[in-house]
Amino acid sequence: MRVRPSLVSVPPEVLEHIAFLTATDEFLGPPSAIIPLLSTNKRLNSCLSIKSNTLLYSRIFAAKFDVSPPLRRLRCRQPSAAALTEELQRRCYYLKRMRARVDSTVNPFAKDRGGDEILQSLLWTAYLMMLENDGKNERQLRDYAQIDVWLREFWFDDHGASFAKSSIRMDQWPPNNDKTSLGMWLFWFLLKPDEYMDDEHSWDVVNTLKIFALGAHQYQLTSPSWVDFVPDSHQSRSTRTMHYLGSLPLLPAPLAAPAILAFLTLVNKVLGSPTTMSYSVITSPSLSGIPSKSLEWECEWGRCLSLGHAEYDRFLTASYKPGSIEGIWEGMFTYTEFTAYAALLSGAPPPVLQKSMVVRHRQTWKLREYHLLSTESSSFSSGIYVDADNIHPLPAGDPLKSYFPTGTHISEHSGRIEVREPHSQDVVVYRRATSVVTDGNNQSACGTPCVLDVIITGEGHSAWGQFSLVGRVRPCDGFISLCKEYVDGDRGKWLYRGYLVGAANGNLAGRWRDTLSPAEVPGYEGCFTMSRRR
Repeated sequence: MRVRPSLVSVPPEVLEHIAFLTATDEFLGPPSAIIPLLSTNKRLNSCLSIKSNTLLYSRIFAAKFDVSPPLRRLRCRQPSAAALTEELQRRCYYLKRMRARVDSTVNPFAKDRGGDEILQSLLWTAYLMMLENDGKNERQLRDYAQIDVWLREFWFDDHGASFAKSSIRMDQWPPNNDKTSLGMWLFWFLLKPDEYMDDEHSWDVVNTLKIFALGAHQYQLTSPSWVDFVPDSHQSRSTRTMHYLGSLPLLPAPLAAPAILAFLTLVNKVLGSPTTMSYSVITSPSLSGIPSKSLEWECEWGRCLSLGHAEYDRFLTASYKPGSIEGIWEGMFTYTEFTAYAALLSGAPPPVLQKSMVVRHRQTWKLREYHLLSTESSSFSSGIYVDADNIHPLPAGDPLKSYFPTGTHISEHSGRIEVREPHSQDVVVYRRATSVVTDGNNQSACGTPCVLDVIITGEGHSAWGQFSLVGRVRPCDGFISLCKEYVDGDRGKWLYRGYLVGAANGNLAGRWRDTLSPAEVPGYEGCFTMSRRR
């Protein structure tokens, strides 16, 4: 008697392979093609269901999303099959919501509209996917979830869930919270400038970004405050965010840096470069062409982790890769007419900033980076001996002097600088970055923490003249502060503060401010961006 072929008789391992091929035949979106197979009969369902076969769904996750970055970053806590399965479910849920655009605008009559908690979880999911993106994650976000359309509505629709347009329309400053921070970082990660050039509303987009980029008194560069070199632990305000193994204490950097990058990128695209000469320009991440894009965001991941902890490190964390700032940088700084800025500090509404004139100037920096090493124990030709057991970083100083204590003396030599604290004869030696080898996570070759502190020196020039630069890197979040002093003395001293956003294709982005106003109050500020000379 001839027996009819049946799926019931198929071995479980073969069924699993069939299910995997069925689920991954279409790369984009949830593995919905597996549903008919699960509905065939009870045996197949029990063999292939998400509850009984997490190994299958972890393989499906790896086929649809990038897995190397989390495996690299979590190291000692590798995600299990169950964790990958849970992450697959979470991502598919939020990708479907994003595709349906039920959270990008505020419409009380919209079906299935979520609340603030769902919106924040959606933004966190997309943000972490971009930090872990090596190609697959971005395809899911762009091609399936249509995140470009979602972000355009979120930021620039009259009813956008960022409340940017509606707030400005009511002469109010748009919200400054975790949701808008995550949304602005995503906007920068995914920005394709050409998509905004043929748009009749392109200037409307630029003017909205202008509020966040130049409104320094409303949108701070850092949290915790830039005034503190080693912030108090109680200042941390992290949220528990679901990610693979459970909830992690994470906190995104504020929206100012990505807003400045996006604003000046689009302004330069619309108006052109300040001059017709060849010059390094800002390159948005989506146009960088870097094969392993997640490596570009190692420090952003480190920054999220560091800022999320209840206690801040006094030694350098993974939020800054030693040696990153060494080299020649080109870019620009902007300033707003002083009367308009004074009006803002006196309480003027956002439209005053939108209507104000912004001037751009080019500048070039040549920077040298020096490190205080925990493993250093040697004698230099100067006769100074460095005892590894008694090395302490230069203490925190005046924030208006890039955190140097008043009276600090720095002497620069070949391959090193010698730093003498005020009222002390003791000298601390910092070595040039080019002579320090780390693995990218602030570790020496033997695995011992290596770089304790970073000091930056350099010089540069702009249309206003030549100047010197000296500064430090804040350990907890990689926040860079540089004191810029013009050689002729007529232009005074200015403080440049910001983050290095990215790695090989990174940009320095932040704000300058005057050094005459007390650090605790808003001063006269403008924004700047710098890109490595190519």
